[in-house]
Amino acid sequence: MKRSLDSSRHRLRLIVAVAAAVAVLAPAVWMWQASLLPDKYSAMTMGYADYGGGPGEGTTGMHHMSGGATDISTLVADPKRRADVNVKLIARKETITLASGRRLDGFTLNGTSPGPVIRATQGQMVEVELLNKSVPDGISLHWHGVDVPNSMDGVAGVTQDAVPVGGRFVYRFVADRAGSYWYHSHQISHEQVRKGLLGALVISPKGADPDAKTGPDAKTGPDVKDVPALVHVYGGRRTINGSDGDVRVAAAPGEKVRVRVINTDNGPMPVWVGGASYRIVAIDGDDVNEPTSVKGKSALVTAGGREDLEVVMPGDGSGVRIEMAGAALVLGQDIPKSRQPRGFVDLLDYGSPAPLGLDPAKAERSFDYSIGRRPGFLDGRPGMWWTINGHLFPDVPMFMVDEGDVVRIKISNHSGDVHPMHLHGHHVVVLSRNGKPATGSPWWTDSLNVAGGETFEVAFLADNPGVWMDHCHNLPHAAQGLVSHLMYSNVTTPYVIGGEARNEPE
Repeated sequence: MKRSLDSSRHRLRLIVAVAAAVAVLAPAVWMWQASLLPDKYSAMTMGYADYGGGPGEGTTGMHHMSGGATDISTLVADPKRRADVNVKLIARKETITLASGRRLDGFTLNGTSPGPVIRATQGQMVEVELLNKSVPDGISLHWHGVDVPNSMDGVAGVTQDAVPVGGRFVYRFVADRAGSYWYHSHQISHEQVRKGLLGALVISPKGADPDAKTGPDAKTGPDVKDVPALVHVYGGRRTINGSDGDVRVAAAPGEKVRVRVINTDNGPMPVWVGGASYRIVAIDGDDVNEPTSVKGKSALVTAGGREDLEVVMPGDGSGVRIEMAGAALVLGQDIPKSRQPRGFVDLLDYGSPAPLGLDPAKAERSFDYSIGRRPGFLDGRPGMWWTINGHLFPDVPMFMVDEGDVVRIKISNHSGDVHPMHLHGHHVVVLSRNGKPATGSPWWTDSLNVAGGETFEVAFLADNPGVWMDHCHNLPHAAQGLVSHLMYSNVTTPYVIGGEARNEPE
């Protein structure tokens, strides 16, 4: 009798233990299963539609598709117009040799990394033929900061298929906004950009010296030397235009030099000037209104961002040194290194106000983009993942707009890490940071540094129809799910993530 009672108790304990295990594991198994991504899927069907209080609120289905949708492959520049600038880029998987002689495995464009500087004058039609000779996973090119037609945005699986080995793709767009930009792969971008598939793009204003299309330091005016400074880390070494160590540029006493600082890495970079004062004359391709002289402060250039610094060379013939956190551009005579200043230029009140060209107070759409972090599963992998509005990828918002809408977005970062936020196809103007209104020059940007604990309000005009990525440009963060999209109603894409083309935008 006692043996029977003990056996019953043992079975009961076993049943309770199994039930407890099921109660604990079942939700985890369900979350794991729910996180698995299909072999192919459309960006249009992932997540949920957020209409920001505008038309379409409460609609279900293919994110506000009501018939007569525009295929993004038809959103192109004038196909009958002849190109003014023709460039051929040949992508290869091969060894990169830095100026110091150091060699490392990576990818090249026309045999070098960075690829060639592409120069155009405002208003010109640019045509770039991309050939993939040996990049095994395919390649696409995104024109970072250039508001191209959506079909030219270069995002594999969203605006095109990745170009396979032996394939080609032709990009065409009008260089309608003068400024400093760059181009980079948007196929497995967290790997391909790091390993070298990138280059600078400079658009000079109308009336500039036509020779500005050639040479890395061509003049863009009668008294201004133009120097692109593309910063990239190769194998742990920070370089400027592919050169590790100091990069020297000849500059005469009294000469103005415009240094186009382009940060292609994953985190923000301090930049400071020794030997002279400087002005920040442009941010992400937009001129600063009435920039003032800066001395004793650094400029902060976020990941993906660009800032143009103007320096007037000292009249006594001494040099100027522009420090870029481990690399330096030396103008004229060499001078000693200087320590980084403690403070940064605050772009919220730098320069003078000017009309915005839109009224944020009358916005048709208002969105929240709240960045957090929590444990969970991403495509079956357990870990700590980024969230958008509390959701893990791919259950993230699709921000829905109509052409002509004025749009406001509140970007808040509760994740404990910095995120450089990049919206494709548009520039946004900063309205406030942590509740403090912007009072300086209109701060138009496409790559916004959002530190932990910060909240920005931004606005823009929805004037470029398509399906556009809105993601963190710390590219490993994007690969870990910090990606959403801005989508215009009645626009559709035929491309899929995954599939036969093995599209993998991040």
